[in-house]
Amino acid sequence: MVVIGLLVLLGFPVAVLAHDETKPTLTVSETGTMAHAPDTAFVTFGLDSPGKVLAEAQRRNSAVMGNVMDRLRELQIDKDRIQTSSFTVSPHYRPQPKRSADAPPASPEIVGYVVSNMLTVEIRALDKVGTVIEEVLKAGANNFHGLHWGLRDEQPVRLSALKQAAAKAREKAAVLSEALQVKLVRVVSVNEGGHVVRPAAPMARMAMEAGAGEVPISPGEMKVEASVTLVYEIAPN
Repeated sequence: MVVIGLLVLLGFPVAVLAHDETKPTLTVSETGTMAHAPDTAFVTFGLDSPGKVLAEAQRRNSAVMGNVMDRLRELQIDKDRIQTSSFTVSPHYRPQPKRSADAPPASPEIVGYVVSNMLTVEIRALDKVGTVIEEVLKAGANNFHGLHWGLRDEQPVRLSALKQAAAKAREKAAVLSEALQVKLVRVVSVNEGGHVVRPAAPMARMAMEAGAGEVPISPGEMKVEASVTLVYEIAPN
């Protein structure tokens, strides 16, 4: 170091050798998919209650939602599995009369209110899903917003999908390295991701009709997907 410093001070050119750390890589991505029967259903429904005054609309909404909650308890749905997902109050205005272009706009006049309450119910006994939908609508709910399926513990299924994705990625890398006549040296990086694909839930429209009978509901299967991206350092064969 002293010699190099002295040479620089004396004006002698000095060559510095740099080592290139860049190495060729091969990147592969794959997806694993595991099918699993759901063990939970989430049903969302609501109630719109109109009234000329806000207190009237609120009383109507509270009374009907009380009936709905009582019916859910009779169906043995635990209170902690019932969640208010939305509560809104919307004023209704008198329609504006037609006016000439130069006439000033009339002040908006409130002629009533609508109180909207939406609940999401978690159902773990899947054979009760159709009954819950029908009975809730009979109890007074006037909006059905649909249902979706879920797993209480997705982790084991997702890990299986992840394992499948990693195996497929390794197999792809081996095939590509053989075709390209290169050698897989080591794994440089691993990235993983995943999501749950849920089947479309059937709409229970017939439950809204009087005397429709029990709603036929089929949970089908859920598909849990996981993806893996592997980056390999490669070298000539």
